[in-house]
Amino acid sequence: MLFITVSCNELQQVVNQLPSGTTLGNAEIANGLKAALEKGISEQVSKLTKTDGFFKNELVKILLPEELHKVDKTLRDIGLGNLADEGLRVLNRAAEDAVSEATPIFVDAVKGITINDAKTILLSDDNAATTYLTQRTRTALYDKFNPVIQSSFQKVGADQIWSNLINRYNAIPLTNDVNPDLTDYVTQEALDGVFTMIALEEKEIRTNVASRTTDLLRRVFALQD
Repeated sequence: MLFITVSCNELQQVVNQLPSGTTLGNAEIANGLKAALEKGISEQVSKLTKTDGFFKNELVKILLPEELHKVDKTLRDIGLGNLADEGLRVLNRAAEDAVSEATPIFVDAVKGITINDAKTILLSDDNAATTYLTQRTRTALYDKFNPVIQSSFQKVGADQIWSNLINRYNAIPLTNDVNPDLTDYVTQEALDGVFTMIALEEKEIRTNVASRTTDLLRRVFALQD
């Protein structure tokens, strides 16, 4: 929360860390941070909307919640491994379907980055810009994602598959019935995946000069090298 709650004195200390010979203006620094986030959104988040964008990306692949591990194991033990595999796949499909809803919310948040925010973010951790975006957008994204995930469950057949899967498990003698809130779980996991990919792009821009693909990015992020 440093870049949101920073005091005037702390902010001045951050500004003082900027190289004294720089000719970059405050607005240009802010624009550079916005450009970096926009690059992360366009290049990384868009990958998640494609088929297998979650399912075949080990960084963000949605696995089963802990309370369903026993369900998965039990079904595999009785020869229903294919049903368990399909259940996992459709959870990821629902997330892929929902992520396209994120871009407009991100765009609004990026526009809201102030000059003071930008100065502090620039000289903070490798994921400082992503953290800023997370704090400014997660609640709005959850509200947007949750009904889309619920709709996506129907669209990709996840509701029927998981209803069948859970019913099969609950019918097994000597097991305790389960009824997890998969919509909430997949929504949270999808959000985590989105911010993971943005953070990946931010770190790349900060640490790899070749990833600074515009003159603005090169000049602004040279200040934190």
